[in-house]
Amino acid sequence: MPKIRHIFNEIHFELVRRIAEGGMGIVYEARQRGASGFEKKVAIKLIREEYSEIEEFRTNFIGEARLAADLIHTNIVQIYNLGEISGQYFIVMEYVDGVTLEQFVQTHVERGIAVPVGLATFIISRVCRALAYAHRKRRADERPLNIVHRDVNPKNIMLSVSGDVKLTDFGIAKAMDLMHDGEGHIIPGKPEYTSPEQANYECTDGRADLFSLGVVMSEILLGRNIFLADDCNATWNNIRNLPLPHFPSARKEIDKPLNDLLAKALNRRRENRYTSAIEMLYDLEMYLYSEGFGPTNEQLAAYIGKIFAANLQGARTDRD
Repeated sequence: MPKIRHIFNEIHFELVRRIAEGGMGIVYEARQRGASGFEKKVAIKLIREEYSEIEEFRTNFIGEARLAADLIHTNIVQIYNLGEISGQYFIVMEYVDGVTLEQFVQTHVERGIAVPVGLATFIISRVCRALAYAHRKRRADERPLNIVHRDVNPKNIMLSVSGDVKLTDFGIAKAMDLMHDGEGHIIPGKPEYTSPEQANYECTDGRADLFSLGVVMSEILLGRNIFLADDCNATWNNIRNLPLPHFPSARKEIDKPLNDLLAKALNRRRENRYTSAIEMLYDLEMYLYSEGFGPTNEQLAAYIGKIFAANLQGARTDRD
């Protein structure tokens, strides 16, 4: 860590703390410094040195940066720059002050409380907005990029203290000519959030992300993943075959319209699923706002502040 800190100091980045760590990379909170006292809080995603030397990982990491750099949307974590230093590649990205959806759900489970249905649906609607934008994204020559995220799960959804909901990590996304996708040979994404077509080694389109989003929504509402089993093969078998729960029986606040929405998003036959994120977004927002006033970013911000007050204050104290 001291060596990495020194290297980044030389290019005007001060690494503050480690935010997250995975098998292939580490994400840091950092300060970017400039002339005349300029300072900006950012996140830096650093690919591990051993993976920087493997062409496929390096290609995908660069592909993620190239892809996400052009995805300019309020519900997608922004990419600022791709760099390389001492043989290691890194991405400079927007810093989101808040928690992951995984942390949000787990905190509710630990406290024995349920996420309010309205706020749960609001969070999913904002992720759906991000997917609607990404799925329709085109190149400069107007050819569609055919982006499929393929890893929509609670760890890749950020909730900021301002009430913003942001989708991140397009690291295994499928997009035209930008990165190796491996379809037909691998099953990308966390097993318990993959679509049936992913579990069957089939080619995917945007409807795969909508199935994953349906799984995430059911988890926020019920506090558990409905497909998770003891191992990957059993989980994928559940995704292919396990009967869906009757959600109103599992939680009485889930009414028939919301149950129907979930059932459509989670339909195993993609031709019977939502045809697009725009279609799913329409149903989500009709559910939220058809009778007038509904959840807002400000309400989500207030709720996060209430639930995570001690945690967020502790994190800020650690940085000072």
